Amino acid sequence: MSREMTGTDAGSAASGRAGRWLWLLATAFSLLVLAAASLAALVEYTPLPEASIPQSTTILDSEGNVLAALQGGVNRRTVALRDISPWLIKATIAAEDRRFYEHSGLDARGLLRAAWIDARHLSKEQGASTLTQQLARNLYLSHERTWTRKLKEALYAAKLERRFSKDEILEMYLNQIYYGHGAYGAEAASLLYFGKHARELNLAESAMLAGIPKGPRYYSPHLHYEQAKARQATVLQTMTETRYIGAALAARTRSEAVAIQPLPKGKGQIAPYFADYVRKLAAQYLGTDEKLLTEGGLQIVTTLDSRVQSAAEAAVAKQLPENGELQAALVAIDPSTGYIKAMVGGRDYGQNQFNRVFATTRQPGSSFKPILYAAALSEGAVTATTRFRSEPTLFYYDDYRKVYRPSNYNDRYFNGEIGLRQAIRSSDNIYAVNTIMKVGPEQVIQMARKLGITARLDAVPSLALGTFPVSPFEMASAYSAFAAGGDRAEPVAIVRIADRNGRVLYSAKPRREQIVSPQLAYVLSDLMRSVFDTGGTAHRISRMLTRPVAAKSGTTPSDAWFVGYTTELVTSVWVGYDKGRTITQSEAHRAAPIFADFTEKALADIAPHSFPLPDGVVQTYVDSATGLLATADCPEHRVLESFIAGTEPTESCAPIRSLQQESDTNSSPWWKKLRHWWKS
Repeated sequence: MSREMTGTDAGSAASGRAGRWLWLLATAFSLLVLAAASLAALVEYTPLPEASIPQSTTILDSEGNVLAALQGGVNRRTVALRDISPWLIKATIAAEDRRFYEHSGLDARGLLRAAWIDARHLSKEQGASTLTQQLARNLYLSHERTWTRKLKEALYAAKLERRFSKDEILEMYLNQIYYGHGAYGAEAASLLYFGKHARELNLAESAMLAGIPKGPRYYSPHLHYEQAKARQATVLQTMTETRYIGAALAARTRSEAVAIQPLPKGKGQIAPYFADYVRKLAAQYLGTDEKLLTEGGLQIVTTLDSRVQSAAEAAVAKQLPENGELQAALVAIDPSTGYIKAMVGGRDYGQNQFNRVFATTRQPGSSFKPILYAAALSEGAVTATTRFRSEPTLFYYDDYRKVYRPSNYNDRYFNGEIGLRQAIRSSDNIYAVNTIMKVGPEQVIQMARKLGITARLDAVPSLALGTFPVSPFEMASAYSAFAAGGDRAEPVAIVRIADRNGRVLYSAKPRREQIVSPQLAYVLSDLMRSVFDTGGTAHRISRMLTRPVAAKSGTTPSDAWFVGYTTELVTSVWVGYDKGRTITQSEAHRAAPIFADFTEKALADIAPHSFPLPDGVVQTYVDSATGLLATADCPEHRVLESFIAGTEPTESCAPIRSLQQESDTNSSPWWKKLRHWWKS
């Protein structure tokens, strides 16, 4: 039998449970007190490390010379808090840490919110840094996203809060924070962007400047004004939420245009567009932010040749009117390595930092035709003696449901059959469209993709005439395969990146691929040399060149191109207007002289070399009037042509004298025919 618990037993049990809870609470409280005491001691007695002094990252050319386009590295001007606009102070607090004057270095609410989000997403991406934490990170720590760094950041932030007043921390922060383009601190940034001291900034300028540290490159008003304005609007909104300004003032300020000072180009500075490209690539390769790239003391060794770059900049400047809006782009690549040797993204980096070398809104026109002919030669659809009629022609496609009617420049036609060499020499559009109809546009697109062109290309007949936009960079990369005997090397701008201690962080390992055969590359190059012959589209610059060059021009209503190569250098040149306005005939003729002038100066120290003739290429004389093998009986149109072995003609031209005799015989009386028969 069970017995019932007495009142005394129940009381004893309840008393025991209460005792255990009291013991647990006392233990927990003791541990909390101990942890708090330990944390206080840690904050009190742990010394702050030595502040990290920003060290400029240097971008070097291929010879180890510092490129002047680095923009000076660290640009900092320290000022007192009283010399900074109150608008900028309020905008910064609102944008970065609206509870700055309430916390003690750590924002517990924000920290818990960030931790919860990180735990849910199993990441460490969510930020909750106060101004004090950001200052601690900038002074003492790296920017790696680890919990160890976050704990140290919190410790150093608490230490800063104990040592300095809030205004002192804010002053240090506003003199330390990175605002892009090498500018550190509010004073340097104010002078860089607005041409005025930090104390002179108005609300609109302050809100824009306060938004930049979130993404110094993305929100740079020099590079992305509209994005900077959008970020400014966000800052103004936070200022209304913190009651620093009213909604009406925020609305008026948003509508104000902000005058931005042009970036100083700097004396002797070269290759600024290339340097920007290198920074972007380095950030991708290292997976880090621009701030660390700028102040981390990295050494970035590039492929650029400063002497070749100077020749490129001089050639562009020589051909562009001194005062005008006509723009140009040039990029040169060593086909044997893929190394980018020169890059000019526009006429004036200080006025406009948009790099037109990578613009994907330009139709290449006839400069795209070598890619078409590479596909056709590869598929055996044409050879040097393939003939089509040059005359106004209608082309039906898409199962005869659509029609395309191309025309030649100025409606000039041969009104007869021409071969591939003549088609390239004169840039005949009818021949090109006949070729794409024969080989198929899908094959042309496939060839373009192999050559590194990623832009949108549609399988239509007009593709043959370069009607789909391609960047100058992609065109140079594609032509590099032809210059290197069919072997294309992936373009390279950075050879290696090392940290301030010399440890290699990145080393280039470019891919190489045999795109077309050496025989095809030679045949195509041989055909493309004819553009410099009499009657060729580039004949006017032939006297400027002293070495074998293969090239192709391209002209559209708004774009002028000249893309060509020697065995040592591939160069793509574009000339036009940013807004796509129509170019004049004289403006269209500026691309070719830029190419010729640059090529000769860039290769001045290198002896001319012919394109090497590979095994498997047959060179034979043909009759250009018929495309058949030339003989002594048809010497008037005799020309030496190159063929991939097995594709050369095997039938000889008909003897001219015999054809004349046959004509005379057919028109003679019967007795003369009899006499002719008797003598024969």
